[in-house]
Amino acid sequence: MDQPGGRKDHLQATPLIGGVAIFCAFLLLLLTLDTSLGPWRSFFLASAVLFIVGLLDDFQETPPWSRFAAQIGASLIIVLWGGAVLHNLGGLFSNQDVILGAFAVPFSIFCCVGVINATNMLDGLDGLAGVVLLTFFGTLLLLAWHAGLEQDTKILLLICGALVGFLLFNFRFVGSRAATVFLGDAGSMFLGLAVTWFLIRFTQEPVSLLRPMTAIWLFALPIMDTVAIMTRRAVRGRSPFAPDREHFHHILLVAGFSVRTTVLIVLGISLLMALLGLAGEWAGVPEFIMFYVFLLLFAVYYWSMNHAWKVMRALRSVREHALQELHKQPGDAGV
Repeated sequence: MDQPGGRKDHLQATPLIGGVAIFCAFLLLLLTLDTSLGPWRSFFLASAVLFIVGLLDDFQETPPWSRFAAQIGASLIIVLWGGAVLHNLGGLFSNQDVILGAFAVPFSIFCCVGVINATNMLDGLDGLAGVVLLTFFGTLLLLAWHAGLEQDTKILLLICGALVGFLLFNFRFVGSRAATVFLGDAGSMFLGLAVTWFLIRFTQEPVSLLRPMTAIWLFALPIMDTVAIMTRRAVRGRSPFAPDREHFHHILLVAGFSVRTTVLIVLGISLLMALLGLAGEWAGVPEFIMFYVFLLLFAVYYWSMNHAWKVMRALRSVREHALQELHKQPGDAGV
């Protein structure tokens, strides 16, 4: 149970069983697949490691180093055993691809841990992690289906189905006040590993479904938010993993938006960035241009986070104007 108090928004104790339900549903439905799962064994083992450690943390909060060690261990499993290695980063600086060579393994582990933490930090509001991740995996599902990747399509369909079931109890639908279950670390770390696995799998040989930079655009907002927050913490002399209320969704809440509206705003921005990345992929825009545009957006985002009070004031103004327009009567138009 996640008890209320401190920096938490919920008002009553809530079960941390969303991740348990997602993971168990995923594993049970894997048994119904009629294809060989041999190439996925490393992913299943790494997922089990993160799930168990996350479940222990959900029962009783553990030191950050234990979760960090589990993330490194799981990353080592999929990188060294599963071959989920970032050998090629694409043409980040020119039309020539960036080949990592001897740095491929350590960089892959670094990225795995980073994406797992980005997913974990995304789980800050009712429905937020669920809708963003469902959109991400749903996009990959459509791409895999279009490319004829039957096994990937089936596994992604299982993950999406489990997320839909979770959101029925976690999203604040019209008429519902709060989530009845939370995702928990067991779920966020498992799904974070799945994000990492598919991002690497779909951008490297032999699949190469997407260019590496396009994959970053598909998960852009969680990555930018995590890098910005951890950089700010480090600059201030704090632990990069210390919890706080300085994420983008927290700023939207302070600006006066409801939880449901905040989730929809984050979802809209995530969708827009994913569509921009896919449009660049399909239009053949050089990767280095997409990379520099991404860096520009991140610079704007980082500046906004460092001047959060200005952003909140601007957002409050936009919100108040929108409310005034919404409540304006037809006869008020000439006033």
